Amino acid sequence: MFGIQMTSSKQNKGTPMPFKTARIWLFAIAAIFISGYGISIMFDILNSNGMTPLEYALLVLFSITFAWIVTAFCSGTIGFVLQLFRIDPLTLKRIKPIAIHAQAIAKQKTAVVMPIYNEDTHRVIAGFEVSLASLKETGQLEHFDFYLLSDTQDPQIANNELSAWHALCERLGDTAKHIFYRRREDNKHRKVGNLTDFCERWGSKYDHMIVLDADSIMTGKCMLELTTSMLNNPQAGLIQTIPIPVRQDTFFGRFLQFASVLYSPMLATGSAFWQTDQANYWGHNAIIRIDAFIKCCGLPTLKGNAPFGGEILSHDFVEASLLHSAEWDVLLLSEIEGSYEEVPSNILDYAIRDRRWVQGNIQHLGLLSSNKLKLMSKFHFLLGATAYISSLIWLSMLALSTIDAVTRALNSDVYFNRAYQLFPTWQIAKTDLIDSLLYLTIVILLLPKLMGLIVTLIHRNKRFGGSIKLIAGSVIETLFAVVVAPLMMVFHAYFVICVFLGKKVTWDAQPREGRMVSWKEAFGYTLFSTLVAVVWGGIAYYFTPVFFWWLSPILLGLLLAAPIVRYSSSIEFGIALRKLGIFICPSEVDNDKTLAALKGHLKSILVPSKGQYPETLPILPAEQLTTMPVQRFHRVRKLKIKTLKARLIRKFT
Repeated sequence: MFGIQMTSSKQNKGTPMPFKTARIWLFAIAAIFISGYGISIMFDILNSNGMTPLEYALLVLFSITFAWIVTAFCSGTIGFVLQLFRIDPLTLKRIKPIAIHAQAIAKQKTAVVMPIYNEDTHRVIAGFEVSLASLKETGQLEHFDFYLLSDTQDPQIANNELSAWHALCERLGDTAKHIFYRRREDNKHRKVGNLTDFCERWGSKYDHMIVLDADSIMTGKCMLELTTSMLNNPQAGLIQTIPIPVRQDTFFGRFLQFASVLYSPMLATGSAFWQTDQANYWGHNAIIRIDAFIKCCGLPTLKGNAPFGGEILSHDFVEASLLHSAEWDVLLLSEIEGSYEEVPSNILDYAIRDRRWVQGNIQHLGLLSSNKLKLMSKFHFLLGATAYISSLIWLSMLALSTIDAVTRALNSDVYFNRAYQLFPTWQIAKTDLIDSLLYLTIVILLLPKLMGLIVTLIHRNKRFGGSIKLIAGSVIETLFAVVVAPLMMVFHAYFVICVFLGKKVTWDAQPREGRMVSWKEAFGYTLFSTLVAVVWGGIAYYFTPVFFWWLSPILLGLLLAAPIVRYSSSIEFGIALRKLGIFICPSEVDNDKTLAALKGHLKSILVPSKGQYPETLPILPAEQLTTMPVQRFHRVRKLKIKTLKARLIRKFT
């Protein structure tokens, strides 16, 4: 609904993004100061009786994880202030609605592309059609073409796609001239290759492309606002919106949906403030300047083996970094609405999706040494990888803390620990510092949730069913987030270990429809961690009961892992809460027309049976062939030195 209207600061002296460098420094100083304060407290606690190697390790691990949560806290705090006073994070002026530039759009041509791979044909076609219909209602469809870019390899699904496509064209009538279906027999380089194929064959026919995921839904108004924002920013290579989860029925799905729409706009606003024109890309629900993308974003296959070599998996971060390197702006417009996606409906499917993201984000660490990338891009890579590696660090820190606590308990009555010691060594416990650090950590973790609730109560409470229901939903969301955190920590820690051991991951279609997880499946994924928690808790309670009670919230989440997985996947529970007004979201209160059309479409239109339509391939538009040059990430200076050495050797031998 809202966004920025600006002209690139690189082309005009009157910059609409003032104090860009100062913003980064403000964010960096705040994050460094808070991190340093917390780390210094931890150092004082550990150093009270002298530092052992184990305690040095604890300090290092704590420093990494604490600094990471502080960065999110700082972004959230900045976003809270900006949203509270309705200030645009880029222009630092009052937020204004985007005025659609119909005449300017008429002079451009935009492609809306949806790459798919072995997806549910029924859902894909429905989302594709309702997004097209929403744009048609705006009267601007003439300036857009829609492409369904299939990489499907399953023969049955491929047949379903073709039949459903012919049925779609029949329903659309003359409007079908704006839609195209292409299926690659060889899905080389997966999604990256899919989009590369489109760009090289038809990309030069268009000025921009709006990239949707297989589960994306986007309103016509959102598409026009994105296109207008791109026209207003001639130096923008990519503009990202916030994809808001929708259409969830299970408790876990509605929990994710509610948390995302409640907190994501505030966090994204804070991030946009300090990232300015060097924001990130999340792979879909964004508009891209095709000329910039073709020239800058051809991805190489990285040398070496996993986890750092091979095909680039999380391509979106890398594509944004390449646009930065070529001096194109990447903007995050956190106020544009009408950009939707779907998320996994249960913890297990959610974790499986994260397994792919873990590998992709860790792979980015191998690019940190490249001098091709800007510092901000490297910071994005580092934050993305740390988001998952921090789980392994937290788990390691808890394990080392247990060892330390047990060791101290066993040596608590030993006051003469060196030969010929004249005076006893008294153990010092800095309880006040321990409490201070605990409270500081709790504030950093939970205060952004409170700030998100406050700003929503002030500006959007009716869109969440009213203040009482909003507060109740927020309390339940926070409690469940605390309960499920230990299990997600274990999952992510295991995934990180698998990545560093070189285990490959499959990138298959994601299940998104709600389903009740069976007890067998729930225990199959959680039994080991539950047994470890029993042994872990028993040892802690036997040797150091005080530490056991401090550890109990983590142990409880692991002991109840299987019931949490099963019952959080309950559709009945999720629907019951919705009837009570808990976890109600704006898309439901507003009764968004596009989402309502999707619901109706899924009920009334089915995938045609085999033989109902001919198996002829659809006609594709004429190609305007171009080539996406493959980018390189090697260190240019080193390469030049090596080349010079080789030339000298050849000359004198």
